[in-house]
Amino acid sequence: MFYKTSRFDWGTSIVYPSYMRRIVFTALLFATAAAQTPAPSRFVGTVTAIKVDTAEIVVKPDNAAAVSAKLTSDTVVERVEPGAKDLKGAQPMQASDISVGDRVLVVLLPDAPVLRRIVDMSALDINKKNEADRLDWTKRGISGVVAAKTGNDITLKMRSMQGEIRATVTVTEKTKYKRYTPDSVKFVDAKVSNLDEISVGDQLRTRGQKSEDGLKVTADEVVFGTFVTKAGTVTAVNPESKEIRVNEIGTSKPLLIKLTADSQLKKMPSFGGAPGGPAPGGAQTKSAGSPAAPAGGAPAPGGMRPGGAQPDLAQMIERMPSAKLEDLKPGEMIVVSSTKGAKSDEITAITLLSNADMLIRMATMPAPGGARPAGAAPSLGGLSTGLDSLNLPGINP
Repeated sequence: MFYKTSRFDWGTSIVYPSYMRRIVFTALLFATAAAQTPAPSRFVGTVTAIKVDTAEIVVKPDNAAAVSAKLTSDTVVERVEPGAKDLKGAQPMQASDISVGDRVLVVLLPDAPVLRRIVDMSALDINKKNEADRLDWTKRGISGVVAAKTGNDITLKMRSMQGEIRATVTVTEKTKYKRYTPDSVKFVDAKVSNLDEISVGDQLRTRGQKSEDGLKVTADEVVFGTFVTKAGTVTAVNPESKEIRVNEIGTSKPLLIKLTADSQLKKMPSFGGAPGGPAPGGAQTKSAGSPAAPAGGAPAPGGMRPGGAQPDLAQMIERMPSAKLEDLKPGEMIVVSSTKGAKSDEITAITLLSNADMLIRMATMPAPGGARPAGAAPSLGGLSTGLDSLNLPGINP
């Protein structure tokens, strides 16, 4: 932990009684001592530079300024595997194998920027583990919006290109729970929670023992949160500040969208007119080359196949190509998911989907039989309920 010292206003001239002078003098002694308190001898951070000529490693703590520390022949250098809960499995390694981007635990000598010990977690190994975890969440998991909760069973509703799907998540005494907090966008920042905190309307992602049809999961882990889905037309893009300004569809209110390194940008394929789906003006369209029935039964964009079970929208979005902020243009329609924050006109993107005209049409598409889902908007005005039902991913492993 880094310490902040008090600041004193030396420009104010005040005459103190003698006893007050003693109090002020004592306070100044404490302030001086605090200012001379050495940097903490132990912290976790990311390697940002390696100075071979001076045998120094520069480490940036998560919430503090970078620290340059010197390696010596007495420095203990070790490595642990990603996911390690303690240092019992730490193994000796060569300092030359430390790389920029690695996560490290640094232990300094007292009163000197010299490394007593450095424990390394390879950035390459972290990326491999993260990718393996992401694939496992997809293979053994499902995600959706909580429609009901009864005893140990949670009913999820998911949206596919063919309509709404229902799935059942069964929890046990071994199930682990985590919840996204307001304004949080990182999967790893989700806090430990419990079954009681899950509410109807929350978005939920789970992995565990999954049935063959993918509609039942006995949960090992559950991550959930309250998310919002916004849609709008891009009015300005600032790649330097990583900000996008849009006018919300239906209200035309300005909305500021902020991006972080953890925001996921995807581009939806250009479907043209989806068969049976309403065009922006409400007309039914059916374009040649529609992705609904490609020749030879080949997968359509997003991973759909004719016949059989269809992937839900969250799975389709995960398979879509990544997008670049620089490629967004004024006039383009986007959909974005975020946790509910303190400001109604500003959000931080978790998932942002560009070229999203088709997705917005899906939000206003009538349910089978011609009836619209309860609360769904009949036109592009007031899309909040319809868009939320699309389950745009807010929880990205």
